[in-house]
Amino acid sequence: MTESSGPLQGVRVLELGSSVAGPFCGRLLADFGAEVIKVEVDTGDAVRNMSKRVEGRSLYAASIFRNKKLISINLRTDAGRALVKDISRSCDIVVENFRPGTLEKWGLGYGDLSAANPGLVMVHISGFGQTGPYRERAGYGAIGDAISGLRHLTGEPDRPPSRIAASVVDEVTGLYGAFGAMMALRVRDLTGKGQEVDSALYEAAFSLIEPHVPAYSKLGIVPTRVGSRLPDSAPNNLYPSKDGHYVHITAMGDSVFNRLAQAMGRADLIGGVSYGNQQARAENEAELDKLIGAWTATHDAAELEALLERNAVPAVRIYDIADIFKDPHFQAREMLVKLHDPGLGEVTVPGVVPKLSATPGKLVFPGRSVGEDTEAVLSGLLGLTRDQIDGLSRDKVVYCGAASPRHAQMEAQP
Repeated sequence: MTESSGPLQGVRVLELGSSVAGPFCGRLLADFGAEVIKVEVDTGDAVRNMSKRVEGRSLYAASIFRNKKLISINLRTDAGRALVKDISRSCDIVVENFRPGTLEKWGLGYGDLSAANPGLVMVHISGFGQTGPYRERAGYGAIGDAISGLRHLTGEPDRPPSRIAASVVDEVTGLYGAFGAMMALRVRDLTGKGQEVDSALYEAAFSLIEPHVPAYSKLGIVPTRVGSRLPDSAPNNLYPSKDGHYVHITAMGDSVFNRLAQAMGRADLIGGVSYGNQQARAENEAELDKLIGAWTATHDAAELEALLERNAVPAVRIYDIADIFKDPHFQAREMLVKLHDPGLGEVTVPGVVPKLSATPGKLVFPGRSVGEDTEAVLSGLLGLTRDQIDGLSRDKVVYCGAASPRHAQMEAQP
C-alpha cells in the first residue's frame, strides 16, 4: 500500500460516518495525509448506492472513499464494538454521524472512548446537533436545507422551492466538522486534552444565509426566491447569449460596472441617477437586467466572454460537466485527477482543495471495496492473528471483503 503524505501525516482518524457528510469530512482529512480508517457494514455504506455504477462498483465511492483504509465491522455485536473501542485508543480523531445517543447506547460515546484516550477529538455530525429539542430527529442534508431557510431562497419566485442537484449541505457540514477537528487538535496540542465537535446539518445550511439574519432582525424583511440573481447586488445575474447559452455577469461594484458599460458601448449609464452607484442599481435591478440581457442576446457566448474578459468584467458562461473536462484551467490546477482502480480501470475524481504551497494534499488511490483493508488493519493495528480474524469473520463480526482468499474459502464451507 502506498502511503499518503501531507500536513496531517501521522494523524489517525476513525470514520464511523455513513452517507455523505461523515465520509466527506473523512475524505478532506485523508486528502491531506491523515490515516483514515473507515468502518462500513458488510453490505457497504449507503453512498455506494447513491451514484452511477460500472460493473457493480460505485463511482461516487471511488472519490469520497479515496485514500482511506476500508474495514467492515458489525457494530451491532459486542465483539465488533470492542474492536472499534480498541482501534479508537490509538486514534486522534473519531468522525461519526449516527443519530445522537446511538454511540452512547453502544458504549462508544465520547465519555467511553476518551476515558482510555484523553486526547481524542470526536466529530459529531447530525441533522440537528447533539443538544436541543430536535436532537433525536432524523436528518439529511435536504432536511437541513429545508429548515434552515436556504431552500426557501432557492429557485424561481413563481415556483416551489428548488434544490441544487448535489449534496451541498452535507458537504458544508462535513467541512465544518473537519475545520472543527483541526481547531480541536490545535487545543489538544497545547493542553493534552481532546474535546467534542458538534456539526449540525441545519446549522451549516443556516450559516449560508447570513445577510438575511440581521436584515430580518432590524427590518422584518422576509426574503424569498429571486431566481438566478443575487438581491441587492446588481448586476449579478444570468443573461442569454445569441447562440442559446447563458452567461453570468457580476458587476455590482462601481468601477466594474463602469467597465461593463464601456464594453456595452453605453457610457451614458455611468454616473446616472438610475445606475450611477451600487445602491441605485439595486433599486433598479429589474430594468438593468433587461437592458443588459438585450445587449448580451446580440452576441454569442464565446464572444461575450472574450469581450468582457478584455474589459476585466467577471463573466463566464454556465458550464456543464463536459465543459469542465475540456477546460484547460481545471487541468492546470489539477482539479481532474486520474486514479487507477483494479475494477474500474482509470477513473477521474475531483482534485484536492485547498492548495497548500509547502505541504499540499495528495491523492494516492481511489475508494476500495467493502472490507478490503479489514485484515490489514486488525493485524497491523491490533495485532490479531489470522486465526482470530478468521474466527471473527465466521461469527459475522467482521467482513474481509469478497476479494479475500479466505473469504472465498469460508463461503465454500458448509
